[in-house]
Amino acid sequence: MKTKTLRRLVSVLAALVMAVSLLAGCGTKTAEQVQQQEDAQTIQVYLWSTSLYETYAPYVQSQLPDVNIEFIVGNNDLDFYKFLQENGGLPDIITCCRFSLHDAAPLKDSLMNLAMTNEAGAVYNTYLNSFKNEDGSVNWLPVCADAHGFVVNRSLFEQYDIPLPTDYVSFVAACQAFEKVGIRGFTSDYTYDYTCMETLQGLSAAELTTTAGRKWRTTYSDPASTARVGLDDTVWPGAFERMEQFIQDTHLTADDLALNYDDVTGMFRNGEVAMYFGSSAGVKMFQDEGIDTIFLPFFSQNGEPWIMTTPYFQVALNRDLEQDTARREKAMKVLNVMLSEEAQNRIVADGQDVLSYSQNVPLRLTEYLKDARDVVEENHMYIRIASNDFFAVSKDVVSKMIAGEYTAKQAYRAFNAQLLAEDAPADEEIVLTSGKSYSNVFHKNGGNASFSVMANTLRGVYGTDVLIAAANSFTGSVLKADYTQKMAASMIMPNGLLAYQRAMTGAELKELVRAYVEGCEGGFVPFNRGSLPVVSGIAVEVKEASGSYTLTGITRNGQPLRDDDTVTVTCLATAKQMAPLLADKSAGFTGGDQQVKSTWTEYVSGGGAALAEPENYMTLR
Repeated sequence: MKTKTLRRLVSVLAALVMAVSLLAGCGTKTAEQVQQQEDAQTIQVYLWSTSLYETYAPYVQSQLPDVNIEFIVGNNDLDFYKFLQENGGLPDIITCCRFSLHDAAPLKDSLMNLAMTNEAGAVYNTYLNSFKNEDGSVNWLPVCADAHGFVVNRSLFEQYDIPLPTDYVSFVAACQAFEKVGIRGFTSDYTYDYTCMETLQGLSAAELTTTAGRKWRTTYSDPASTARVGLDDTVWPGAFERMEQFIQDTHLTADDLALNYDDVTGMFRNGEVAMYFGSSAGVKMFQDEGIDTIFLPFFSQNGEPWIMTTPYFQVALNRDLEQDTARREKAMKVLNVMLSEEAQNRIVADGQDVLSYSQNVPLRLTEYLKDARDVVEENHMYIRIASNDFFAVSKDVVSKMIAGEYTAKQAYRAFNAQLLAEDAPADEEIVLTSGKSYSNVFHKNGGNASFSVMANTLRGVYGTDVLIAAANSFTGSVLKADYTQKMAASMIMPNGLLAYQRAMTGAELKELVRAYVEGCEGGFVPFNRGSLPVVSGIAVEVKEASGSYTLTGITRNGQPLRDDDTVTVTCLATAKQMAPLLADKSAGFTGGDQQVKSTWTEYVSGGGAALAEPENYMTLR
């Protein structure tokens, strides 16, 4: 009996020793080990637009409270992601709006094949085919669509007793009838490349979606092909003939090439034009102004109506996720939520239509798109070819057609020749060199090192004591690399980041930092760790509790910030983010008239630009 008791005692003591040893081991983790663990638990999502940061990202995070997601506003440019790939900084999940498989080809081997996933299986085959590589693999998936067609002033049609178009013939008849009463039947903002490109494709959507059209598109977009691919001689000659006929029928001239969006919408608002090329968002805008406005599709000359669609973005996953099962599963959960019905409803503007490419998302049409319901239900939603080549060449060729410089045949030959032309070697000067890569994952003890580098550098550029930046100010792409001017500019978020300055007391600075950390009425409210602000010239302590954040302390030069201190402060934020802080006119902020990207570009282009070292600017308790 005594022996048994002794054995039990020895066993208990051994267990206690082991437990103490394990605890001691945990307690001796280095800061680097802790940060590596945080890195492994974080899924980074690069968003192409600030608008997705406001309602979409918080919703995705709210559905996955156990997954630490870091949302970064990247760039709407595949060249940006190629640069990250080449320098070892490709994030877990990528989104991009200005997209084509043709331009995404260099990324193919770095991205997961999603073809066998439920998320890909939910996409209608009609649309998924536009994202299939020639080997059947799928790297990118589209979310809901932005519908483009004709914005029509119905009240003008009623006023002059002109029938609304139901096909191409009646569309032309309406244009002619309006011209007889001194009103333009149709024009649009042909100063932009996308208007030229989408008109050319929209008029031939029926033909571009035929077997021949899809075959050509697959060949053109094939990531495995290194040879340049021009236009085919089956589908595309007719597309230029239809464009030529459209120009003649609508009486477009060189004068229309000078019209921008504000010009065209102003003409529409004043009753000077009956129809223009736009989206259902334009319908809502004018209906809200009391103008009876409807949306109509493109009328193919073969009689079929089609809507030109642009995915709000395409999404892809980093293939490196396959090396870690746990991280892959987390990323797939994030992707699933990103493509869900509720998430897609938060992508579109309030009151707008949700036209999803997914069978899992029910069709939701508002009154603004009701006249095109039949077209949508027939899946006559054409996804534009939107390679960089097509943007640039369409602008050049279609503009010359409108100006009367090219016939249809000449336009076809010129377009084809430009697609086949070998690119001239890029001669972009290196304007900035970083000798070190910095982590762009938020760490509880320190913050985001990459963002800190940018904030500290810009504090020097602006010559200010303190700099406060919204979390989505920087793309996080501080890598060990040589930066051209274009890539250096892409280190700043792309959507209207502005700088505001003023001198303030320590007490005022505390309240300003509190507004950034805790959120303020009518402004941005941090929704996860990665959305907390970045500061330079001060360090802050923040308490985290149940997804909310409280400022608990500020130090400057290692000492608590005093209320009677006087400091110059620069705030980086979008106009929308800054609006609540500017509402008090007595605050006395100046600036806001020049984008940070412009200031940054001037700095790096001036020669001798250098990056500052990062600092531990935040401690999260």
